Amino acid sequence: MSCFGRYQQHYHEEDKNENKMRMRNKYRKPTTLRCNAGTRCSFPVVVWSLVGCLLMLHLYSLVHHKDGDGGDIQFRKAHHQPLFRELAEVEEENFQIPPPKGKRSPRAAKRRPKRPTTLIEEFLDESSQLRPVFFPDMKTAIDPMKEGENESLYYYPARIWLDTDGNPIQAHGGGIMYDDKSRKYYWYGEYKDGPTYHIHKKAAARVDIIGVGCYSSKDLWTWKNEGIVLTAEETDETHDLHKSNVLERPKVIYNRNTDKYVMWMHIDDANYTKASVGVAVSKSPTGPFNYLHSKRPHGFDSRDMTIFKDDNGIAYLIYSSEDNSELHIGPLSRDYLYVTRAMRRILVGQHREAPALFKYEGTYYMVTSGCTGWAPNEAMAHAAESILGPWETLGNPCIGGNKVLRHTTFFSQSTFVVPLPGFPGSFIFMADRWNPANLRDSRYVWLPLTVGGAADQPLDYNFGFPLWSRVSIYWHKRWRLPYRLSELKL
Repeated sequence: MSCFGRYQQHYHEEDKNENKMRMRNKYRKPTTLRCNAGTRCSFPVVVWSLVGCLLMLHLYSLVHHKDGDGGDIQFRKAHHQPLFRELAEVEEENFQIPPPKGKRSPRAAKRRPKRPTTLIEEFLDESSQLRPVFFPDMKTAIDPMKEGENESLYYYPARIWLDTDGNPIQAHGGGIMYDDKSRKYYWYGEYKDGPTYHIHKKAAARVDIIGVGCYSSKDLWTWKNEGIVLTAEETDETHDLHKSNVLERPKVIYNRNTDKYVMWMHIDDANYTKASVGVAVSKSPTGPFNYLHSKRPHGFDSRDMTIFKDDNGIAYLIYSSEDNSELHIGPLSRDYLYVTRAMRRILVGQHREAPALFKYEGTYYMVTSGCTGWAPNEAMAHAAESILGPWETLGNPCIGGNKVLRHTTFFSQSTFVVPLPGFPGSFIFMADRWNPANLRDSRYVWLPLTVGGAADQPLDYNFGFPLWSRVSIYWHKRWRLPYRLSELKL
């Protein structure tokens, strides 16, 4: 055979072999990626390599960000490490659902099989045998005026909390302002010391407006009643503050430009159709506050709301809107009495309410609740590099207790977050445990909140992890501050 013939035979044999390989691989799923000429890379290896790189970058950015705070903060964190460990201890909680009251006949059981009762249903049932667990009676009340030294400064979530006069504190849905002039904390909230009723069968439980209660403290534990600083209107039915209307979630901030204290609140009618914000002003943190006006901010309905004052003095209004399907946020005017035209929609379509904002190391954080009326639901933490967004969801911040507690925000709803001076990254998470059967008996759930560690939920749009830290709220049956704040030079 000639050289050309041998070459041609060899060529046909290679062609046949190549065709066989093509047919053999025709129905095989590709499992490798061609990276460079003459090499192949496993697809899982590429993916995990990218994930590893992202995690390394994330951890590096966190460490680099922490180191930039200076040695003073690092020293304080190390100095108070036992406290951080104590606050971060996970406590478990077990609830046993009691058997149904009375025995049912076998015939009745066959006719209507009973669905197992859930803990949320037990919580909402005012005749439940678990009622004392969710709402402990007066025998266990926190009384700072009678507590011994060993019990001082201890918070007991959901217990009745007494003021210095021995009366239950009435400051629901509230917020706390620290006043540099008087060097005191002021706690403002809904004064609900009235009967609970429904205006019609399908209406939500309500209490007539009495006003906004104010309490002062130097240690965030002993509270003096400063009275009702914004009172209801008894006779004028057209007034926003007429007792038949709704006043919720009052928050107060100080304006240096006008030397006045400004209160914002949710104003509504009995059917929740007004959906507005109201503004009041005072020369003193203890009032009396002069009510100015109400308005739908930016022309949109507004229900659960809060205000946030940034480090540069600019204040912002954050409120649930579009039937609670999204949140709106925008800066206030220089005197804090009006909203400006600027507004951003955030958390669109997520149906969140009860916003509580705070800031740490240049990052903005927010805790929100779902929209289930008086029934408790799962909290979510969010973060943003700019207060106007975009905001990203970090996940459920609740840790400890049990699965039901974590998915009900410990049977409470967020209202405010208070920073602890001298403890970077540590805060007090303020929430309300609503009692829809008797709103005046709603309780306060204060728990330690910390910021630190990598976020545990990836971003939806690129499956990467955010550069900001995780928000953690720890369940404790009882916990305390390590010192009296009144002894610190704030």
